[in-house]
Amino acid sequence: MKIADLYGTDRFGLSFEIFPPKTEAGEVPLLSALTALKVYRPSFVSCTYGAAGTTREQTLELTVKIRTACGVTTAAHRTCVGSTVEEIRQWLKQASDLGIENIVALRGDPPKGQAEFTKPEGGLAYANELVALIRQEFPHFSIAVAGYPETHQEAPSPAVDLANLKRKVDAGADAVITQLFYDNRDFFDFRRRYTEAGMTTPLIPGILPVVNLGQVQRITSMCGARIPISFLAELEAYREDPHGQVDVGVRYAVRQCRELLDAGVPGLHFYLLNKAEATSRILQALDLPR
Repeated sequence: MKIADLYGTDRFGLSFEIFPPKTEAGEVPLLSALTALKVYRPSFVSCTYGAAGTTREQTLELTVKIRTACGVTTAAHRTCVGSTVEEIRQWLKQASDLGIENIVALRGDPPKGQAEFTKPEGGLAYANELVALIRQEFPHFSIAVAGYPETHQEAPSPAVDLANLKRKVDAGADAVITQLFYDNRDFFDFRRRYTEAGMTTPLIPGILPVVNLGQVQRITSMCGARIPISFLAELEAYREDPHGQVDVGVRYAVRQCRELLDAGVPGLHFYLLNKAEATSRILQALDLPR
């Protein structure tokens, strides 16, 4: 099934994002986690693409493996990092030949050790160029792109960032999945500006449940997201209690998701970090449309 068909007045899109494990042995617990989450009938599972293409072969292989083993719709991430247009074109053809129907099109983060993204020689500089390439040459793919409620770190202003997103949507994106955030007010303000800019493509909030304070602080520092002071204080109180941190994180995510659902979001996208427990507990507590 295609992402373009997963959201609408009579459809709610629930999706999960995973990354290729570094070893083949790591696929076993990942597939086990996805099998455990199948009871919630996810609309699709997306598989990330490593910086500088470090997992680009694994992305396609694992995307197909998840579709086969778990019986769910899948999406493969693709970035502009470290590739020429011809290499991207060949990768997209391979994905098509493997029966993959959905692509999450991203510019991609700078490779490790580089402070800024540099356009590869013969490659693409922006995600909207990647969307346009896919739409023009591989029109059968459905495409999701990324949005940033708290503004992309490299954007000089929220207005410029929103204009960049509109270029991606106008190029042919079928859905926008947001970066993680912990204050719903940021998402609601972003959604208002998104709508005022004339975009009607489904806007899907991205949720990363906090299960480890140190880990999420590293992640938020890299993507420019912030943790509200009151939530941070709750987590700090359990810094030496891993189980307590998970409980606090799950309770917070449940409240966050309920508020988003009450506000009529067309779907939820969970960043799993390849584990099922926290997301499963959250979904158990929510009365989601199936």
